Amino acid sequence: MAYYFSEPSHTFGEYLLVPGYSSKECIPANVDLKTPLVKFQKGEQSAITINIPMTSAIMQAVSDDNMAIALAKEGGISFIYGSQSIEAEAAMVAKVKNYKSGFVASDSNIKPTTTLAEILALKEQTGHSTMAITDDGTPTGKLVGIVTSRDYRVTRMSKNTKVEEFMTPFSKLIYADADTTLKEANDLIWEHKLNMLPLVDKDQRLKYMVFRKDYSDNKTNENELIDAKKRYMVGAGINTRDYAERVPALIAAGADALCIDSSEGFSEWQKITLEYIHKNFGSQVKVGAGNVVDKEGFLFLAEAGADFIKVGIGGGSICITREQKGIGRGQATALIDVVAARDEYFEQTGIYIPVCSDGGIVHDYHMTLALAIGADFVMLGRYFSRFDESPTDKVKINGNYLKEYWGEGSNRARNWQRYDMGGDKKLSFEEGVDSYVPYAGSLKDNVAITLSKVRSTICNCGALNLKDFKEKAKITLVSSTSIVEGSSHDVILKDKFSHE
Repeated sequence: MAYYFSEPSHTFGEYLLVPGYSSKECIPANVDLKTPLVKFQKGEQSAITINIPMTSAIMQAVSDDNMAIALAKEGGISFIYGSQSIEAEAAMVAKVKNYKSGFVASDSNIKPTTTLAEILALKEQTGHSTMAITDDGTPTGKLVGIVTSRDYRVTRMSKNTKVEEFMTPFSKLIYADADTTLKEANDLIWEHKLNMLPLVDKDQRLKYMVFRKDYSDNKTNENELIDAKKRYMVGAGINTRDYAERVPALIAAGADALCIDSSEGFSEWQKITLEYIHKNFGSQVKVGAGNVVDKEGFLFLAEAGADFIKVGIGGGSICITREQKGIGRGQATALIDVVAARDEYFEQTGIYIPVCSDGGIVHDYHMTLALAIGADFVMLGRYFSRFDESPTDKVKINGNYLKEYWGEGSNRARNWQRYDMGGDKKLSFEEGVDSYVPYAGSLKDNVAITLSKVRSTICNCGALNLKDFKEKAKITLVSSTSIVEGSSHDVILKDKFSHE
């Protein structure tokens, strides 16, 4: 007969943290959120340590080069989605590694014949009021002018007016050579009271734009995640089919870590992939694996050579694996089981393999609970998909702004490699949905709020870093009545009357 687990599986919403003693040093500003990304020997340091315990999911709707840069600025790392061509994924990795902090490639480009109506539509879509006009409308075309919101008055101009009639022409621009350093560029911006300085090459082709507002941003990104060459760090997703071609291309592009993207990781396919990578590229190439939900799955991937292991099946907001196939496990219970296996493995072997909790995060405090249970970091899809930096379109529906968000197992993504079990090269049925999520603004602002909550809770539990937090945390299972009690109740909220 089948094996039966004696306890039901639980998710994060069924647990609460019980406060512990907090000393006067326990203030959020003192909390260190650094955490290891890849495995290490006892007494040694992890080869990669991230500054905040947040990674973005290996999804088309979440992790591209823009997301990777934005998250690296805050101290986390993105794993660029692998359900695209090898060349396209490698190009995204290269963009992150070649990105010069403070030097922005133009992404709102127009031609001299672009009309005011088209400019206003582009501004609405991107939120950018400063746009470069190039001869061919490309990001690196010959710069012929700049237009900002100060160059036109919507109420007094025809929407059909071409931008060449009201732009600031190149002859009147203050610009600098493409080799100008960031310090020199910022000095010019302050000297000439500019909001933006374009950098062009000897042929007048646009290379970068340096904005005044980014000067203060650069000063405040104290947590940014950079490598030894001061380049932003970035991860990349791979699959168990074309790894022999994809891995070399991603390594050549500069990927700092790889991760096998699969809905279920307790598989010989993952073992074969891990063994190939470590045999051909050595231990310097770091590869995460998963996903698993129990001790057996963890031990299998640990012995196969995984550098970190992801936990979670079916808990994602757009995932319907449990509904379609009836497999999975409550995220909290799965994490408890795997973390215990990790700690036991560490005691026996002296090798610490970081665990990533992937899925099941609905509220910010769920991240804190995942870390308290023992996760070294979390991987987030829906959370990051809501931000400006995600690659999906922002749409307005019934007066509300939303962002598109779809699963890798949806018909839209058709990432058959993620769900591959050695059969035909196709997605036989859906394991994800196509949806919308409420638009939430910039990544920077939202991550700051989330981490403020995390740091505050860690202080409530009497800890100042994640290692101590795991050791000091006290967690209690709550009843359905306790969950109701934890929300506002027995009051009439003021916003009920705000529209009357």
